[in-house]
Amino acid sequence: MTFDYHEPRELDAALDLLARHGDDAHLIAGGTATVLLLRQGLLRPGHIISLRKIDALGGITRTGDGGLRIGAIATHRSVERSPVARAYSSALIDAFASVATVRIRNQATVGGNLAHADPAQDPPPMLAALGATVTARSSRGERRIPVADLAVDHFTTSLAGDEIITEVTLPTVPAGTRATYLKFLPRTADDYATVSVAASVRFAADGTIAAVSIVLGAVGPTPMRARRVEEALRGRTRAAFRDAAALVGGEIDPSDDARGSSAYKRQMARVWTERVLAQLAR
Repeated sequence: MTFDYHEPRELDAALDLLARHGDDAHLIAGGTATVLLLRQGLLRPGHIISLRKIDALGGITRTGDGGLRIGAIATHRSVERSPVARAYSSALIDAFASVATVRIRNQATVGGNLAHADPAQDPPPMLAALGATVTARSSRGERRIPVADLAVDHFTTSLAGDEIITEVTLPTVPAGTRATYLKFLPRTADDYATVSVAASVRFAADGTIAAVSIVLGAVGPTPMRARRVEEALRGRTRAAFRDAAALVGGEIDPSDDARGSSAYKRQMARVWTERVLAQLAR
């Protein structure tokens, strides 16, 4: 197939192209997902708009209030190797370092990963558990969307057709907070996970759980928030972790596939949620 390839250097130019070509345009950054879709004949745009040369969409920096800003075209590998990101959260580094292979991480971008909305990807659950938001820009202005609300179904987001993700921002990590990310792989490192679990827990001075966020990947059409588990933990101590993890099966919506049956994934979700909480307890 043939298409027109555009490589603007300014965000406004990219927005103009997107508005001009509408549904016949497709954004590309790293291209790891786009190339596969093109080869499979699932994507046939008339225009491809590359964002890779728009410098304003790059960079990884700390915000003035102690949070973290990740530009949309920052690669997974650049986050993984960033001392700024590591100082913010080692669990965030673990999530990005878990993505496929180094070759993929060197190419795939943070914004592209979120816009693709694959429910089995690694970064979205961890970003959601840490309270991250994306900034989406269009010719009409910009808006901020919690990462937890961005994906609405398999490969579907709440982004409008004329919006471009420009950055991901994470809030300040409160004192007493611990976070972690674990996943279960059925085969090799570049396979999709059977289940992944991201969690952030803030302990009060007396050892009770003041705040908790648990998000699972690969067990539903989007990253799934384990709200019943969270509710069972708030105000409790570490001793409640094991019993609370048993509630996760009612929070998820896994489907049968090559990585396991729905029943198997529910069991693995419980096991890996328990392991994540046990790690935080230590």
